[in-house]
Amino acid sequence: MLPRPTDAELDLLTILWSRGPSTVREIHDIATARRPTQYTTVLKTLQIMAEKGLVVRNEEQRAHVYAPASPQAATERQLAGDLLERAFQGSAARFVQGALSARRVSPEELAEIREMLNRYENDGPTK
Repeated sequence: MLPRPTDAELDLLTILWSRGPSTVREIHDIATARRPTQYTTVLKTLQIMAEKGLVVRNEEQRAHVYAPASPQAATERQLAGDLLERAFQGSAARFVQGALSARRVSPEELAEIREMLNRYENDGPTK
């Protein structure tokens, strides 16, 4: 199991999941559009993430290309499981209740949640 990413690391992973493999410059440009940050901060964070195994670095080109080590769904599942245990004492019902009460949920999202629950009842958890 990979270590839990920090908030800053998760921000960079989100960029990589949406863009695919990217150079530090490309990642920095997107990260800076969201919140001003230094190029060297992004570079150092990516280097730390590579040491932790959160990203893989392709060093074949002059500009190193970074890619997430795990698919987004696997990381989300790991983070949700960790939060479920730490904050909700393992209660999935309390976890869902907390998520639904945290912000307004659209009718489309509610329909999607109902469909997921129906699939879960019929087929069990998906990986």
